[in-house]
Amino acid sequence: MLTPINDKLLTFFSAEQKEARRIFHGRGHCFPGLEHICIDWFRPVVLISAWQEVEDPEALKAIILAADVKGQIKSIVLQNRFINQSPAETIYGDLPDKIIVQAQDLRFEVHPGRRQNAGLFLDMGPLREWLKENSEGCNVLNLFAYTCALSVAALAGGGKSVTNVDMSKPSLEWGLQNHMLNGQGPMPIKSIPHNLFKSWGRIKQFGRYDLVIIDPPTNQRGSFNAERNYKSVVKKMHSLCNPGASIIAALNSPFLGVDFLHDCLTKNLPDSKFIEMIPAADEFVDIDPERGLKIAHYQMPG
Repeated sequence: MLTPINDKLLTFFSAEQKEARRIFHGRGHCFPGLEHICIDWFRPVVLISAWQEVEDPEALKAIILAADVKGQIKSIVLQNRFINQSPAETIYGDLPDKIIVQAQDLRFEVHPGRRQNAGLFLDMGPLREWLKENSEGCNVLNLFAYTCALSVAALAGGGKSVTNVDMSKPSLEWGLQNHMLNGQGPMPIKSIPHNLFKSWGRIKQFGRYDLVIIDPPTNQRGSFNAERNYKSVVKKMHSLCNPGASIIAALNSPFLGVDFLHDCLTKNLPDSKFIEMIPAADEFVDIDPERGLKIAHYQMPG
């Protein structure tokens, strides 16, 4: 049963792995019987995320350690995402108090197993690369910024300034630390720790923007539901954007496909132009691409 995981582990740990990456993506339904397991690398920690009980965690730990021929693993954490609060236990080694990882040659603080999400979305790697290559001179608006990894990438790519918006003040404070880890700030960074729909006036104060990133949760209780509210965000772009601005519209929902994303843009911002789809990281292969991360690049009229 664990053979596909073993194969991925042996390939991955045969070389030194400096960058945070997904090792095994069972949630893509490409490995029958292992759909409930994902394994991530946050050097020097392996994080196992389980969406149902792992049948033999000791056997899984054993094959992980056996693959570690270069001695890179210091800790293995098992997080049970199917239990309320997503409790985690360290099943090997000691979890470091502070973990700083590298991704796209940038530095981020992560907390694997201590929260539901570690603080860095590994499937967003290609978008972070895109931002590093396409943000020169831009005033950037990052909506639903979480820990600001996309803003870090934008400033690393020569962005002039970023405005991070997220209703979680602790997440934005975490994000500011990520900026500082990369030698950014504080002057070009603005933070708005409020509900997006109550903050449009303040957001406009720091605009207009040359690049807007829309990366919402599928459903955040009491504040955002993608199916209902995504279009409301898109409708605000005319009042926020400079001519020719780029809009990066992302959505990670197994229930809403790429057609939903395109409909939101074409119906609610009809003079915008579709440019391209930006892929998720290669490791996140899904038997049904519509279920995974979708990232569309649109451009406002010049």
